[in-house]
Amino acid sequence: MTQVKEKERKLTIARAMAEAIAQEMRTDDKVFVMGEDIGELGGVFGNTRGLHEEFGGERVRDTPISETAFIGAAVGAASDGMKPVVELMFVDFFGVCFDAIYNMMAKNTYFSGGNVTVPMVLMTSTGGGYSDGGQHSQCVHATFAHLPGMKVVAPSNAYDAKGMMIAAIRDPNPVVFMFHKALQGMGWLGTEKEAIVHVPEAAYEVELGKAVVTRPGTDVTIVGITSGVHFGLKAARILEEQGVSAEVVDLRSLAPLDRDTVIESVKKTGRLIVVDEDYHSYGMTAEIIASVVEAGVPLKAAPQRVAYPDIPIPFARPMEQWALPSPEKIIAAFNKMKED
Repeated sequence: MTQVKEKERKLTIARAMAEAIAQEMRTDDKVFVMGEDIGELGGVFGNTRGLHEEFGGERVRDTPISETAFIGAAVGAASDGMKPVVELMFVDFFGVCFDAIYNMMAKNTYFSGGNVTVPMVLMTSTGGGYSDGGQHSQCVHATFAHLPGMKVVAPSNAYDAKGMMIAAIRDPNPVVFMFHKALQGMGWLGTEKEAIVHVPEAAYEVELGKAVVTRPGTDVTIVGITSGVHFGLKAARILEEQGVSAEVVDLRSLAPLDRDTVIESVKKTGRLIVVDEDYHSYGMTAEIIASVVEAGVPLKAAPQRVAYPDIPIPFARPMEQWALPSPEKIIAAFNKMKED
């Protein structure tokens, strides 16, 4: 019997997220969306586009500019059996509502002895590179991943974004869904073409907490998440021209963290570079390196990390671009390993 090949259907991350939420809303009346400008506007970053038109204002609720209020309301709704998807427009705004996120959303299941689940998704934008200053450009991955009680995921492409969003909505635990603005496919933020990939129309899940090897290699392992994956892939292509075979690992999830995939890769290559747009110190880069070293993996050179310097994010474009990770910085890190 002849199988019909599925027609290629490329989506941006923004459209993949919106499609995932819509599909879950169609099959589960308990799912609803809240946040600033997520209604008729469709979200500043496009990830709720079309939802208000299809589901109306009762299930797609524009909120006042009070993050503490609407995230607190989402925690209450989730604890009472609903499945809210709530947007914190910029992750930088977490400071005004972190009590609702960490002392309620992340801990209520533990406080109740497992009798109350909090099945909610907190989606939030991360990343800079477009001169939006120090209050709209951070990643702060480690800030959330450091705190137990909630899952923390971050896709690098549209296929993963849809499958991970569906998995997050269906998960009985609170999930922080971090999406990088430069990967959304919104032209004014810049567009990473490699994030726009084929996305099946049918609903599917991508397992939360499972990394993936996006490019196999034998000489060095480059580990990243969101933008770091794309910097790594670009660096790998340049290194290939120099006769170096680089393996690129997309973590996809920070909590749970798939250490096993990373460790197996480094066992093969013997070299490790970790890339993150979050701050250099006390971050994901350090955690990955520590995990590999603690596992006793034999290394041919000291691990390297390429991360954001420990400074407030500059507004001036030349200064911000200087601070951001890049393929060139990854190659410099590899060359340093050779020197050592």
